[in-house]
Amino acid sequence: MAAPARAVRPSGPLLLGVRHHGPGSARAVRAALDVARPRTVLIEGPPEADVLIPLAGDEAMRPPVALLAHAVDEPGRSAFWPLAEFSPEWVAIRWAVEHQVTARFIDLPATHTLAWGKQDETALDAGEGRADEPGGDALPGTEGGDGSGPASDRTADSDEADPGDAGDGRADVRLDPLAVLADVAGYDDPERWWEDVVEHRGMGDGDAFAPFLGLEEAMGALREAYGSGGHERDLVREAHMRLQLRAAQREFGDDVAVVCGAWHVPALRQKSTVGADKALLKGLPKVKADMTWVPWTYRRLARVSGYGAGIDSPGWYGHLFSAPDRPVERWLTKVAGLLRDEDRIVSSAHVIEAVRLAETLAAMRGRPLPGLSETTDAARAVMCDGSDVPLALIQDRLVVGDVLGEVPSSAPAVPLQRDLDRIQRRLRLKPEALERELELDLRKEYDAERSRLLHRLRLLGVEWGEPVASRGSTGTFRETWRLRWEPELAVRVAEAGVWGTTVYAAATAKAEADAVTAQGLADVTALAEQCLLAELPDALPTVMRILADRAALDADVGHLAQALPALVRSLRYGDVRGTDTEALAEVAAGLAERIFVGLPPACAALDADAAEEMRRHVDAVHGAVGLLGDAVGPGPGAQGGGEVEVGGGAPQGRGPLDEDSPSERAAPRADMPAEHAVSGAGTSAGHGTPGSAPAVGHGDLRKRWHVVLRVLSGRDTVPGVIRGRAVRLLLDDGELAQDTAARLMGLALSPGTPPADAASWIEGFVGGGSGGGMLLVHDERLLGLVDAWLTGVSAEAFTDVLPLLRRTFSAYETGVRRTLGELVRRGPGERASAGGGGAGIPGFAAELDVERADAVLPVVRLLLGLDEGRGGVGAEGVAHNGLADNDLVGATG
Repeated sequence: MAAPARAVRPSGPLLLGVRHHGPGSARAVRAALDVARPRTVLIEGPPEADVLIPLAGDEAMRPPVALLAHAVDEPGRSAFWPLAEFSPEWVAIRWAVEHQVTARFIDLPATHTLAWGKQDETALDAGEGRADEPGGDALPGTEGGDGSGPASDRTADSDEADPGDAGDGRADVRLDPLAVLADVAGYDDPERWWEDVVEHRGMGDGDAFAPFLGLEEAMGALREAYGSGGHERDLVREAHMRLQLRAAQREFGDDVAVVCGAWHVPALRQKSTVGADKALLKGLPKVKADMTWVPWTYRRLARVSGYGAGIDSPGWYGHLFSAPDRPVERWLTKVAGLLRDEDRIVSSAHVIEAVRLAETLAAMRGRPLPGLSETTDAARAVMCDGSDVPLALIQDRLVVGDVLGEVPSSAPAVPLQRDLDRIQRRLRLKPEALERELELDLRKEYDAERSRLLHRLRLLGVEWGEPVASRGSTGTFRETWRLRWEPELAVRVAEAGVWGTTVYAAATAKAEADAVTAQGLADVTALAEQCLLAELPDALPTVMRILADRAALDADVGHLAQALPALVRSLRYGDVRGTDTEALAEVAAGLAERIFVGLPPACAALDADAAEEMRRHVDAVHGAVGLLGDAVGPGPGAQGGGEVEVGGGAPQGRGPLDEDSPSERAAPRADMPAEHAVSGAGTSAGHGTPGSAPAVGHGDLRKRWHVVLRVLSGRDTVPGVIRGRAVRLLLDDGELAQDTAARLMGLALSPGTPPADAASWIEGFVGGGSGGGMLLVHDERLLGLVDAWLTGVSAEAFTDVLPLLRRTFSAYETGVRRTLGELVRRGPGERASAGGGGAGIPGFAAELDVERADAVLPVVRLLLGLDEGRGGVGAEGVAHNGLADNDLVGATG
């Protein structure tokens, strides 16, 4: 066998044209550098980052990472240059660091690209077109969207390239150069062509420079056919690169290697004068910029993230780079491991068969080696049984991946970022790319500190964590967060650094500033709630002062009703954090008093949309008053620090009767003592929050609210949806007998009432997700009234009210609708009459069956853990644990 030909280095500087984030290009760059051994390496990127290059050799630096540039005076204006382990630029940096060779970035400085982005935004605001139109760059602040480096080169990375000159008749569109080359080669997929030509290409004759010469020739032909694009910014960038290349040649001669996007190589090779290049750079806008390294993720390298130089499969490319030998076997082994972790049966035989199938598919399709499409098809057929469901998991976890890079602590950072890093280490909250849920018990100081940090970051606009509903508990001491660290959060931290050097100081200053600039009363109350959750005592006085001033001046009942729930939640749930809410209680109680006075006149003469909005306000106020009545006075059974079940309202902004509330399962009865009703007036069916001292003059808020509801339920000028809801809320609170409710419904559905008004009343009474379906199931008198009215509506009127009725009843759960349909199908002859007071369904009676209710008490005690060892099984033992027998009867009967 003949010996391989020796690699012959081209004359002049070594121009290595690459595809950004291409593992084949990365391997070729490393091989070329090993052969050429240049004295300096020039890399496409912002020159301000030259001082950061030595950090690439730090052991704590793990790609993917990104160079972050932001304007000093406007940190939110930023740009990224992401680099993965398989990025040719990263390989060049690492090679230079390891061989102690000078490395420099030669692209246009970030100080100009950030200023260009500001001009783009100004042009957009002035209506001068979009920055991402043909011939324009994406705005900075996105993943390298400034068009300035490896992150956003729209020509060399199979994303976009510039058009030919419009003046010579060529199409004025941006093109993908790799797509053009793939099309010429007979491929319909540029990614597949790139894999066959570059990623799966062997060294062949051993010439390390051959692939770059081939790409340079191809790009030269494309630029000759399509022109340089006529894009001023690309021309400016290339002019700056040529100037930097000349400077390096003066210092090192031709012993210089340049790693840049392949599209730029012909421009760097062309002859031009220094004066012409400097003329292109004259008068460029500037801003003062800072740079640092930040962690990046594979997911943000993906094209679907909107990243200009994105690739479809960063996880696959990372695998190709790290496993050059037997890549298919290693990849399908990873796939098998992932599926096994998801409890799917995948054996070694599956892996062997999948490898054989992938190789067969590659041979049938004329490919040198199996690519991603072949391995995916093989995995679907052999390991996933033809299903795309597990295949979607493979795509998300492996093909794209959740790898998050790391940056050493010695990297430059704003003081706020350093304080955040310190807190994250202390609280063991490591940023992760993979989304995860975090359960917190606020009774534990460690978890409470975590909660405070996440709330403070949210106030600063750093959305690392998102609060979600806790599973299995409605206790106020529990919080559940969904955490996921995104690279752009580093920008948000830098932007928030203008408020302070620590997380606490920045959050305090931001809260005070937001309170001053808040547009409405509801915004201030929401801010007060955030201050309590984030525990910002220094900001609370300012927020409360502004809140009191705004509440005194705002006369709009709708605004007051919007503001009250957040204020009451702050008052009620702030106790679990031990915060002082006395001033908050006074403001909330005063706000409630003003709502009581202004609500009845505000509900008069409203159209349908305004009436529906006011109905939501009534619901919100009802829930808030239920909490406020307990918060400003001593509540029964206050044991401190436990879960809360509050009548008349629900925590965290829930309505007074939610779909999953106990009132859905057992409607309150008029003959049941109010203190034992499931949604009774303020009964605490568990361990209540610590009761504060009663506020003078506010001890009977709930009673006065019931008076307001009675006024609303009886006024003809009030829309039917509000009157119906007022009746329903009174009934739920045990303030209205069922006979009275049935009489009011009969009046609302009488023949003299217009059908539209009657339908609106029904919507308010049994609609809006308030558990009305179960109410109709349990009380056939009400169902009979609705049935009799509906069957008596004329055909013309029925057409008008049908949409409202469909909206009302379609909100019920499937089982409730089925039960109602069965009751209606039986007809009035087989079920109890509407006025008889009996129930025609087996298992339902007019009175509570105490004996049947008592029969479930042992099971309930067992479920609640109220055994002999924890207080006994008798009534005394139940009471000792904060529950009376009647409470259990009310909850289960």
